[in-house]
Amino acid sequence: MINTIVILFHVMACLALIVIVLLQSGKGAEMGAAFGGASQTLFGGSGGSSFMSKLTTGAAVLFMITCILLSMGSRRGLRESNSIMNTPATRQQAKPSTPAQPQVPEARPVSPAPSAK
Repeated sequence: MINTIVILFHVMACLALIVIVLLQSGKGAEMGAAFGGASQTLFGGSGGSSFMSKLTTGAAVLFMITCILLSMGSRRGLRESNSIMNTPATRQQAKPSTPAQPQVPEARPVSPAPSAK
């Protein structure tokens, strides 16, 4: 149950991190505004970069925490699992196998060939 919740948060953090990074503009995006182009800032002139960087940091921290929790849960699950490697091998007595007798059809008596007169 708890593992499912951690996986759900992990997937949400992954998707949020992808979307947030794709929404951010590159460092050269402001160069277009200097030559008369329209500014493409979503949150104002300088407020957007700090908001987006904080959002990216929060999503990255959530992603790292869920990674650590999932790895700890995986390690604990491996210790408790019933693996073939954890159980001692039991030897079974091998039964002597008898080779199967081949099925040979019964021999039919051969009738003599008709003689030519």
